[in-house]
Amino acid sequence: MLKKYSYINFILLSLLLTSMTSCKDGMIGGNHVAYFGGEIENPKNNFVVFMKNDKVIDTFYLDKENRFFHKFDSLTPGLYSFKHDPEYQYVFFDKNDSIMIRLNSNDFDNTLMFCGRGDEKNNFMMELFLKDVELKNNMFEIYEKDEKTFSKFIDSSYQNTTKLYNKRKSFINWSEEFDEIAKANIELNYAYKKEIFPIIHEFKTGNSIKTNLPKSYYSYRNKIDVNKPNLLHYSPFINYMTSMLNNIVLTDCKGHLDDMSLENNIKKLQIADTLIKDKHVKNLVINNVANMYLLSDQCSINNGKFFNLYSKIVSDEKMKSNVMQTAENIKKLKNNNILPDVSLCDVNKKQVKIKDLIKKKTIIYFWTKQADSHAFYSHKKVDELKAKYPDIQFIAVNIHNSQEDWLKEVKAKNYTNSIELRATDFEELKNKWVINRVYRTMLINKNGTIDNAFVSMFDANFESHLK
Repeated sequence: MLKKYSYINFILLSLLLTSMTSCKDGMIGGNHVAYFGGEIENPKNNFVVFMKNDKVIDTFYLDKENRFFHKFDSLTPGLYSFKHDPEYQYVFFDKNDSIMIRLNSNDFDNTLMFCGRGDEKNNFMMELFLKDVELKNNMFEIYEKDEKTFSKFIDSSYQNTTKLYNKRKSFINWSEEFDEIAKANIELNYAYKKEIFPIIHEFKTGNSIKTNLPKSYYSYRNKIDVNKPNLLHYSPFINYMTSMLNNIVLTDCKGHLDDMSLENNIKKLQIADTLIKDKHVKNLVINNVANMYLLSDQCSINNGKFFNLYSKIVSDEKMKSNVMQTAENIKKLKNNNILPDVSLCDVNKKQVKIKDLIKKKTIIYFWTKQADSHAFYSHKKVDELKAKYPDIQFIAVNIHNSQEDWLKEVKAKNYTNSIELRATDFEELKNKWVINRVYRTMLINKNGTIDNAFVSMFDANFESHLK
């Protein structure tokens, strides 16, 4: 009953805000006053961070009813983001919008709802986001198929999403600025999957198809403008740019995907420097290339050559400093070093030390409920590996999920083939183990030293590390 009244109050407040700003030519029609507020069920902390281009604009604190509300005397229309650690999402403000959000932090994305003036376009953006998440979860095995099967699948999905976009646009009166973001979302997510297909296909099957693709395969590249600063901090744009650079370089590479890591990444820097004219876009893309390179090559001599060129191209000193800090963290994960301790707990809510669990050769892998298909196939892969290598121990580390959600997922999916742990401090895990995505596997020797901290169990050659 309390939840029902809470929801009703939320709707009433949203309607009140809409009425306050409904007169376009009235009290606030000539300025950029805007409102942002909401209610968070099961909050992880007592605040919400509001950002533009990854820079904090303001912090809103929750009241005793887990609500927040803020009036902006002047808010420039455009794409913003809000963060309630560890999750975040985008929100688009047109002039004088009054937007309220409601969500349950235990299932952030699936429960997020927008109300008030400006709600329809933002709910549409969430609809696109959730459809893309669902699509990714259904594509895990599609990347192993031939190009015709893959293209048929991805083109069909693109056509359906475009139909949805046209339908929503016909009755939602959104601005040209928002329309650019909505179209970019659809085009870039499609292009990203096309870019990573030949790479993931070779990675998972061991068979290279990158030189046998149809001539028209990359025709979508001609429609994408890579010099748009307004998309600079939009994740679909960054994902596309990174994968596109990888693909251009690896298509010219005659060897295996891991060959000539230094040479390939220097080529990426050179291509990005030539291709991208906007300084801010160039900085961010090249910085992303640098972070990815650090995870693939831990040779200090190579790193010196790479960063010599990187430092000449990137003009943002803060970015340089952050990348150098990542490089220092990676040095601590070199082979034969002791794996750093991080905050972990077991299914009994007991804090555990990783060194106390490792008594034999161990494989550590990562998963999250938000990447459902990866979680499923990771545990399935462990079943196969355990049958072949019974003397190896497996530890699964959950990231991002709450204790309650994690335990529910472990029980529901019957994950019993590994020692299940949860990272209780993701920032610490990200820094000490340099974990910024779930697609990582670490091999640890029985004495607790690192064998290889930068591999993937889905690599076609992964088992060569186990012999």
